[in-house]
Amino acid sequence: MEDKRKPLVSIITINFNNAAVTEELIASLQQVTYPNFEILVIDNGSSENPDRIKERYPYINLIKTGKNLGFAGGNNVGFQQAKGKYFLMLNNDTEVEPDFINPLVDKLESDPKAGVVSSKLIYFNSDSIIQYAGSTPMNMLTGRSKFIGQKEKDSGQYNGCYPTYFCHGAAMMIPRKVVEEVGLMADLYFLYYEELDFCERIRKAGYTLWYTGLSKVLHKESMSVGKESTLKAYYMTRNRLLFLRRNGRGMKLAASLAFFTFVSMPKNMLSYASRKRYDLLKATFAGYLWNWNNGNIHSNPKLEQA
Repeated sequence: MEDKRKPLVSIITINFNNAAVTEELIASLQQVTYPNFEILVIDNGSSENPDRIKERYPYINLIKTGKNLGFAGGNNVGFQQAKGKYFLMLNNDTEVEPDFINPLVDKLESDPKAGVVSSKLIYFNSDSIIQYAGSTPMNMLTGRSKFIGQKEKDSGQYNGCYPTYFCHGAAMMIPRKVVEEVGLMADLYFLYYEELDFCERIRKAGYTLWYTGLSKVLHKESMSVGKESTLKAYYMTRNRLLFLRRNGRGMKLAASLAFFTFVSMPKNMLSYASRKRYDLLKATFAGYLWNWNNGNIHSNPKLEQA
């Protein structure tokens, strides 16, 4: 896995009570053609013993946090321990194509202003249905953006390399120098929106964001969190509003807060109430209230330079 002619890539993946899924990812990484990479598995305080991953794949670096630090916090631990020139955030519920690293490295090596690059994401076992082929800009009123190509069949229509507004946290590569400059991910998000915030900070630092369809990753979407769980309802509400607060300014921020309070959140809560999903209604309201009880939201942890 080492070739000094190619820059070292540090693959960072988060494990939380999903050792079997993480092992499937590592099995697919064994087929990768890129010659110089390391694998860091960050165990986020699993109740099941993650040592089985290390026993099966002794060459990985298994790091136990001892508690659940969330997606951002777990990746930050990986960034601090990684040795590579490039950090590759890769969800543990993915499997990869053998040549998926090469186009990511090629883009970053050829363009010093490229701050992040993401792979094409295909829904796992879906007959080549696209999840992500780039992103539209964020609508700062609603706090939402859209994935390009989502639910389309992949027939090569998005095989190019082009700028994107947001990269996808399931498979995104970042140069070490960029993280040293802009800081680590904002770990107060815990789950959802953290990579969007990270991308926003990288863009504001003067870097460009890219998608390449020459790199393909298969994504087992929503294996860790249910499609309609209280956890998802809480953090999606909490963090959508948090993103707007951290990245909006002036009258645009005021309009965003008003829209969220008087349109978006009541619509969601009425939908939950009509289906008697009072657990989701309660979680949504709790996520909203968190923002009114937390004022210090602008700090970002720093990466210790190697």
